[in-house]
Amino acid sequence: MTTRGQTQQFDKALFKASVEKHLVTTYAKTPETADSRSWYLAVGKALAEISTGSLLETEKQLAEQNVRSVNYLSLEFLIGRLTGNNLISMGLYEEVSAAVEELGLNLTDLLEEERDPALGNGGLGRLAACFMDSLAAQEYPAVGYGLHYEYGLFSQSFEGGHQVEAPDAWRGIEGYPWEVVRPELGQTVGLFGSVETYTDKAGTICRRWVPAMTVEGVAWDLPIVGYDNKSVYPLRLWECRSPAPFNLARFNDGDYVGAQYGQLEAGNVTKVLYPNDNHDQGKTLRLMQQYFHCACSIADILRRHFAAGNKIEDLAKLESIQLNDTHPTIAIPELMRILIDEHKLGWDAAWAISSKVFAYTNHTLLPEALERWSESLIADMLPRHMEIIFEINHRFMTLVEEKWPGNNEIKRKLSIIEEGQQRMVRMANLCVVSTYAVNGVAALHSELVKRDLFPEFNELFPGRLHNVTNGVTPRRWLKFCNPGLTELVNEKIGTEWPAKLDQLSGLAKFAEDKKFQKRYLAVKKDNKQRFADWVQDNMGIELDTNAIFDVQIKRLHEYKRQHLNLLHILSLYHRLLNEPTFDMHPRVFIFAAKAAPGYALAKDIIFAINKVADKVNNDPRLGGKLKVVFVPDYRVSLAEIIIPAADVSEQISTAGLEASGTGNMKLALNGALTIGTMDGANVEIREEVGDENIFIFGLLVDEVLKQKEEGHDPYRYYHADSLLRASLDLLNTDEFTPGNPGQLSAIRQNLLDGGDPYLVLADFADYVKAHEKIDAEYRDQATWARKTILNTALVGKFSSDRSIRDYVNNIWKLKAVSVK
Repeated sequence: MTTRGQTQQFDKALFKASVEKHLVTTYAKTPETADSRSWYLAVGKALAEISTGSLLETEKQLAEQNVRSVNYLSLEFLIGRLTGNNLISMGLYEEVSAAVEELGLNLTDLLEEERDPALGNGGLGRLAACFMDSLAAQEYPAVGYGLHYEYGLFSQSFEGGHQVEAPDAWRGIEGYPWEVVRPELGQTVGLFGSVETYTDKAGTICRRWVPAMTVEGVAWDLPIVGYDNKSVYPLRLWECRSPAPFNLARFNDGDYVGAQYGQLEAGNVTKVLYPNDNHDQGKTLRLMQQYFHCACSIADILRRHFAAGNKIEDLAKLESIQLNDTHPTIAIPELMRILIDEHKLGWDAAWAISSKVFAYTNHTLLPEALERWSESLIADMLPRHMEIIFEINHRFMTLVEEKWPGNNEIKRKLSIIEEGQQRMVRMANLCVVSTYAVNGVAALHSELVKRDLFPEFNELFPGRLHNVTNGVTPRRWLKFCNPGLTELVNEKIGTEWPAKLDQLSGLAKFAEDKKFQKRYLAVKKDNKQRFADWVQDNMGIELDTNAIFDVQIKRLHEYKRQHLNLLHILSLYHRLLNEPTFDMHPRVFIFAAKAAPGYALAKDIIFAINKVADKVNNDPRLGGKLKVVFVPDYRVSLAEIIIPAADVSEQISTAGLEASGTGNMKLALNGALTIGTMDGANVEIREEVGDENIFIFGLLVDEVLKQKEEGHDPYRYYHADSLLRASLDLLNTDEFTPGNPGQLSAIRQNLLDGGDPYLVLADFADYVKAHEKIDAEYRDQATWARKTILNTALVGKFSSDRSIRDYVNNIWKLKAVSVK
């Protein structure tokens, strides 16, 4: 029996009986016929009985207390496998491990049967997951709203080095044991149609939308389990279905496909994350997806608000809606439509509510990443919303005119409507105009948002732009993924740190302790062996755990500069073969990343890295000094193996382009030393760990701007640096593609003739120097150990618990509510 945290007097016998019941009645297996997956599903269902009960109890108590809550709207929630993490939060890991052992099973093996829920892509979605974890851990009332994707992004494999995408059927045939369908929460969503004018009973002329079609939103809840408490919050995911999924008359007439057309059309909305939008149909589907998400979520927020007996006028007092990037922006005109058309509020009254409900997180400074939709597409799909956007912009332009009379240049820049051959709606501008708070996600990023991206908005709305530096949950990203280091930390500073990460600073005093250094390095070696075993089993590549494990894991994008990393690898290959006196410590370069299906150059970079890997991993001339591993199908469960094994963390984006990064935080927390530019949260990591415990290189933000303004000439670097020239020229040969010269030349062409848009060549020489420093310092293991221990000890600031407290105190104004 235990009463710790979430667990409610755990009874081992009852739990085992529940597992066996689900095995038989839910999955139709007997203990004799069940395989590991069936046992995992049965264990998951038995645990979900506990979490679902606590979810309903939490909902009930929060509704009774009628407290202010935050609604986190995000098109991505990269939550990772739930079972192991939930067991830790529920305080049941050891108890359940012992229970399943009595059933003749091993919990670690069962956890490997779980598929990662394919509900996100990269940092944006993982941040949302960490934030939900921290909201529950600190009991700040919250609901997460996302989409119930059937296939998520895609499952990635490599054929001949090329990325191949396949559907990621993450739920399997049996479904996901932790989720529960909530049919009573379903919503109806309109699309297309027209807007009509009518006169109401009071003689007022009104407008209303008459949709041409409707779809149904079905709610699925996943439990976000509070760490060491009794709160469980819902991650509410909407699945799109047709209101009339089957036309019997058409079927009887022999039109078997047409009979299911409505179901097929509706199902496409939540089929995949980010449908490819390099064609018109993809753009339409993507906007439809965003509106469906927002319409269902706003309707559910209002349902909860009214169910608690509240008036519409009190909405802003009791609810805050956080827009995670611009993907949920259409929620703003949707709420305005409901307030004006359905609740009959005047514009000013509606705006007074709506503009105090929404807050917006900006995640990018890249102009091409700031979302824009064609006015014609919105007007066609959401005609009433387009009218409301026009009205918001009209009133905003009046404000701009008052501030800057007659200045049409500023009007053009700030307008929500971008004029041109095809008029576009700027979603970021709509967010800044229509919200009560806008935040960046790292100190540098937030400063650049104010200085470069939105300076006029900052002048017009003083105090609206904030900073909230991102964070990661220490429960998953240390306690769960790195049990060896967790045990060592517990021994030295106690067991409270997963909820109070700043306590890790207590480890700093052991950084010079030789005995502790050895134990810390032994944990790292074990983690490297665990990853090496995975690579051997899954990829057939043998790794030397005495080598430096150099890791770059993140979305594949030019600004993240995986091709800079590749050029360095090529330079090492060239030097090993052509410089007899060149000496380097053995190094394993580890990549994991997915490229967007329509992003040709990103796919070319993946292909190039894989072809280089094929060569160097099998070239006896290199004496095992150089290995390259590109791990396919990057996901949370792979990150949980790679991150604890990393010696070096590659955070090498062009300065000023990475909003924050969170991989940098996870890797530093697990004792990897960062090689990085002064970009995103690297700046703050450097402040925390000290300049001597991080490897900074490259141009600074202002130097990047200056270089671009003055005209960046890639060939100047190419001709001036023989090592760079030799590395680039290898891409034009058939060195890595025997018999097919030039197969890798697209990257070289982009860097030289394409203008090197992300200044890879400008940073190359300094990057190589930083790596030489890493090589030298790694050879002194005592010095290296001290640096890695200090990285773990000094990054307590980067807990998502602290990020959430910043949001709560500065933006959301919530109070923690303990569930009894």
